[in-house]
Amino acid sequence: MTAVELRGVEKTYRGRAILRGVDLAVEPKSFLVVLGPPSCGKSVLVRLLTGLEKPTAGKILLRGQDAVERTSAERDIGYVPQSFALYPHYNVHDNIAYPLTLMRIPRGEIEPKVRTIAEQLKIAHLLAKMPNQLSGGEKQRVALARGVVKPTDLFILDDPLTGLDFKLREQLFDDLKDMQQALSATFVYMTSDALEALGLADQVAILDGGRIVSSGPVEEVYRRPPDLRTMELLGAPPANRLPGVLRVQNGQVICDAGLFRFPVEPAEAQSPLVDGWPVTVAIRPQDVALEPDLPGLLCCSADVVLEEDLGAEVVVFLRAGPTPLVTVQPQRSRRAAMAESVTIGVSPKAAVVFSAETGSRLGQGSGVHV
Repeated sequence: MTAVELRGVEKTYRGRAILRGVDLAVEPKSFLVVLGPPSCGKSVLVRLLTGLEKPTAGKILLRGQDAVERTSAERDIGYVPQSFALYPHYNVHDNIAYPLTLMRIPRGEIEPKVRTIAEQLKIAHLLAKMPNQLSGGEKQRVALARGVVKPTDLFILDDPLTGLDFKLREQLFDDLKDMQQALSATFVYMTSDALEALGLADQVAILDGGRIVSSGPVEEVYRRPPDLRTMELLGAPPANRLPGVLRVQNGQVICDAGLFRFPVEPAEAQSPLVDGWPVTVAIRPQDVALEPDLPGLLCCSADVVLEEDLGAEVVVFLRAGPTPLVTVQPQRSRRAAMAESVTIGVSPKAAVVFSAETGSRLGQGSGVHV
């Protein structure tokens, strides 16, 4: 039995389709991240899941039961909103305890629950403080605690880390994962940030234009994206894109992408690749090496245009002839990046080939030399 299942869910406002036939299955005790750009339908999906609105068409099943006609209270869902929305006249303890008070849980049972969740989120020392005495990160932790204190096995989190700086978000990644596992609960988490999806999810669903364009285990979707749009959304910085063309030589398919030329291993169930097929080659910045010393890489020269220091990592902007490229390097590789001109290397298997017309995945580079 799935924890959440959407079957052909549609939502229309004044004749405008926001969600278009959304199909999605969420397994119990999984951490699913729904990733999509702004205005793709994530907030509408939250309202449908939490019972604030009904779909125009389709079914929403919670724990195997049809939930479309159930109210928010009847759905037994924990909810963490995007905004802090703390009650200014309650201290931290009472803000966290408020959902339990509404459920008329005896005060003797509320106290240990509040204390446990506060300790998990490292805010036990703040329980007596008022919201106006808290920093932004502390307010967000209190909002998270209030959202997940409810005794249930299903939680909806609507982009709860938005507005926090990178360091605070990183600190909360581990807290959220630990909490989800400690609660043995299902988390459905909405975000437009690829780093949050990669840092939190064990399952990911890509929502774009009101449709789920791909879903599955996050590592599988990241490494073998079914289309170019998925690769662009599930990655930061965005993938490098090179125009290319396929050539069939002696029965072997070769991709000529200008900077690189390599054999192509066709995707599963892919129709035969034909000579002259225009393609787009996508390479993640993390897969571009500076001054490589490994054999078998695709190599070329590039000029360093700009560096962006992110602390542990350095984002290096390059130009190989007329082609702009981006690479992400650990800080220890910065010395190589500081040169005016560098050699870059890419494993053929890191080059993913997509149809230039449809964006669908055609295959990826093979380790066989040409």
